[in-house]
Amino acid sequence: MTSQELLQVRDLGVEFTAPDGSALHAVRGVSFTLNRGETLAVVGESGSGKSTTALALTRMLPGTGRITTGTVRLDGRDLAAAGEAELRAVRGARIGMIFQDPMTALNPVLTAGKHIDEVLRAHGNRDRA
Repeated sequence: MTSQELLQVRDLGVEFTAPDGSALHAVRGVSFTLNRGETLAVVGESGSGKSTTALALTRMLPGTGRITTGTVRLDGRDLAAAGEAELRAVRGARIGMIFQDPMTALNPVLTAGKHIDEVLRAHGNRDRA
């Protein structure tokens, strides 16, 4: 990783275990680098693995989901191998997501700025500036 690289994902693979015990491959071979100051938008068809990839970055996969291959490095730390305490410190404070259905992720009576303020305050940033 260079000093400009904030998030580096290499060869990410995610599987879910089906009720019969077989492996369902949800994500295969995802790789990207996000440099400091950049914004990333993930676009694709419904069911293409966008949300699963995003949830895998902070190991918040539902049910039987698990990372099977690859690395997820945030400032050089591999989140795919991090402990739960380290992940709690990262979630929301260093990595955040707004999912594809804004009606379930955002309150339509609040401004975007109010949403951001709420998240920052929830994660310990009490400075309004």
